[in-house]
Amino acid sequence: MGSGSQMTANSPSAPERAPQVRATVYVGVFLVTLSTLVLEISLTRIFSVTMWYHFAFLAISIALFGMTFGALAVHLLPERFPAERAADQMARFSIAFGVAIAVCFAIQLQIPFTPRATVGGIASVVATCVVIAIPFVMSGIVVCLALTKFPARVNRLYAVDLIGAGLGCVALVLLFEWFDGPSLVVLTGAIATIAGVAFATAACSRRLVAVACVATLLLGGFAVINAARHDDGDPILDIVWTKEERDTEHDYERWNAFSRLTVDGDTEDPNTILLSLLIDSTAGTALPRFTGDLEATDYLRDQISNLAHHARSDADVAVVGAGGGADVLSAVEFDQRSVTGIEINGDTVDIVNNVYGEFTGHLDEHPRVDIVTDEARSYLTRTDRRFDIIQISLIDTWAATGAGAFALSENGLYTTDAWDTFLDRLQPGGILSVARFHQTIGNDGEPVEPLEAYRTVALAAQVLTDRGVENPRDHLAVYRIPTAYDVDVATVLVSRDPFTARDLGVFEREAERLGFTPVLTPDVVEDPFFADLTAPGGPSDAVDDLSADISPPTDNRPFFFQMADLGTLFDSDILRDDFVMRPVLVLAILAVTVLGLASLCIAFPVVVARRRGARLFDRRSLPFATFFGGIGLGFLLIEIAQLQRLSIFLGHPTYGLTVVLFSVLVFSGLGSMLTERFVDTERPVTLVAPLVTLLGVLVVAAFATPALIRTFDAATTPVRIAVSVGLLAPIALVMGMPFAIGMRTAAAHGAPTAFLWAINGAMSVCASVFAVVIALFFGIAAAFWTGVAAYCVAVGSIVAVARRRTTFDLGVVDPPTPEPVGVAAR
Repeated sequence: MGSGSQMTANSPSAPERAPQVRATVYVGVFLVTLSTLVLEISLTRIFSVTMWYHFAFLAISIALFGMTFGALAVHLLPERFPAERAADQMARFSIAFGVAIAVCFAIQLQIPFTPRATVGGIASVVATCVVIAIPFVMSGIVVCLALTKFPARVNRLYAVDLIGAGLGCVALVLLFEWFDGPSLVVLTGAIATIAGVAFATAACSRRLVAVACVATLLLGGFAVINAARHDDGDPILDIVWTKEERDTEHDYERWNAFSRLTVDGDTEDPNTILLSLLIDSTAGTALPRFTGDLEATDYLRDQISNLAHHARSDADVAVVGAGGGADVLSAVEFDQRSVTGIEINGDTVDIVNNVYGEFTGHLDEHPRVDIVTDEARSYLTRTDRRFDIIQISLIDTWAATGAGAFALSENGLYTTDAWDTFLDRLQPGGILSVARFHQTIGNDGEPVEPLEAYRTVALAAQVLTDRGVENPRDHLAVYRIPTAYDVDVATVLVSRDPFTARDLGVFEREAERLGFTPVLTPDVVEDPFFADLTAPGGPSDAVDDLSADISPPTDNRPFFFQMADLGTLFDSDILRDDFVMRPVLVLAILAVTVLGLASLCIAFPVVVARRRGARLFDRRSLPFATFFGGIGLGFLLIEIAQLQRLSIFLGHPTYGLTVVLFSVLVFSGLGSMLTERFVDTERPVTLVAPLVTLLGVLVVAAFATPALIRTFDAATTPVRIAVSVGLLAPIALVMGMPFAIGMRTAAAHGAPTAFLWAINGAMSVCASVFAVVIALFFGIAAAFWTGVAAYCVAVGSIVAVARRRTTFDLGVVDPPTPEPVGVAAR
């Protein structure tokens, strides 16, 4: 390197300026990234309760953007962040991070989130985003300082960064066993201030150690006290707004890693027939009173979701999504031989059968009832049992899981792959009974097309066609009934075998008695479009005739509830349906927003640098910028694609959260650490080889993942976890190498590492949204291959850097003198 140029605090390539890395620095980085990940996913949980579930995705984007802005602060204000004061600054901002978590969260809870096209609505969205982003800016400063001020140990620090985040996934699940959502957020602040203690120790600052200790005690003490008061029903800090309305006091409340459960209703009133259990303040299930007197539950015989029970007696029944127990009790009411209630949420099972067991009659203790805590699809895939009825009644939570707001666990129930399994688990003549909404009211107050019913029938017709059925309509019967909420509910009955004349006679008799309207039977059709969907050859021709996307979902595109087609996105009929358009429009607005902010993150420092007489983009630095942008896009695209795939395979949102994110982050950290052993910036081949290896591993994984999922989909949960880790480990190991390689190489070339870290963060934000957009419209596989393409760009960039390095070594040209960046040349 040229010796005559003046280095700045933002150019960590000068060894004499790099501070020593004490052991407590690693501890601090570990705790900061662990608390950052816990906060990010905790906010996803909080947002799913306070906002509509599709807004919960904002938490991820806000977190990544906040950290990106923190990196930009380090780059643009180098005089404020000299290398020799790195530990001191990291201590200060870790303390600020912890305190900001609690203060900003308390403020955010008071903001009524009303996402509407009004001044007040826009202001509420902006205010929420700004307030929540502040703590992540502090976190971003700390992490950026760690990764740019200690260039000789960047691989180890990046490894600790990723491992801390990975263990944060596990910590989140464990902490939710003892803390409610708001208390856990404050506790996260206490963890961050413990990191301040570690950094202050490294900086040898007793005053900062004392401040961090006091902050830790205050925040941790408040979290414990608030959690205890929450259990007593009187928390200090609690949810204020839910879905644009003030939250009310609930008779019972419990949080876990993927839901908030509340129960309301007077159990002492003998006239109370049902209690209401809400998941994330929107999705409801009923807890019916049961005293053992079956005459008191005769009302269940009149529900349209129980139509199949009239045609099948002495049956073995499987209830998908047992919830509050209404469908389980229905099977008991019809005196069926056995009923297996499958419920994904263990806390729901506990609330129904233990907390409110006296009210619900302890159905789990009934001799003909078996309650299984598992994801239904995974359970039915593994079991050898066959059932006469498999019942799925309005199973959707409208809630975000820990895996992300557009990776809902229930979506895995409404795919051709899932329904093929369900039909396999039926006895000859068995019935798959699925209740879905038929017709809703549009945002103009007028009825809209029954898109959910269309898609459900299309799904059934496609599965039957794939199984060799010539005329799917002979295997289908659909009936509907209006409800008190201006929404029709339809029950779709599907059988592997054609319905007999007796079956159809029973359906017709009960429908006439109970006022059900026949929508589709082998002999009757209310809407000709249903006949088109069930015509011989499958539903594909009819599907193409509709502006909405009602194509049968697959495991590659498992988004059953998202029916906005990319080609007809702004069709007037689709725009009238708020349930179809609102999530997609939110995602579209978010995509445009992150593109604009990402561009600003890159453009603003460039403009500032030019005004100060420096250049950030030239022939020397451009390859580094494209490299860090490429790996930022690639990492998140691959991670989210694998998360979406394996969440369905693992079957439980908690498994998807802990196994996938933990494996990706921890093995990426190990990969970063391995670069220290064989990567040498003076040997260009060691820079390129890991990335070429990465591309090879990704190509193998692209084909191996679906093959292994098909092979092991009936395996036990431990085996499926082991397979998932085996799939993720080699991918993550090599994905953890590029950042450390790029950072060390950039530092050796005198490139602006903090700015490059910001580019990486900005592209990660874009990837977090684009991964969902691509998967939504083109499939999960397309998102994965887009990530591979991003890594190809990164490979091309590092090859350009390596070739230039080789040219310097051959003495063809003199290596460039690093320019001072971030401040004017002196």
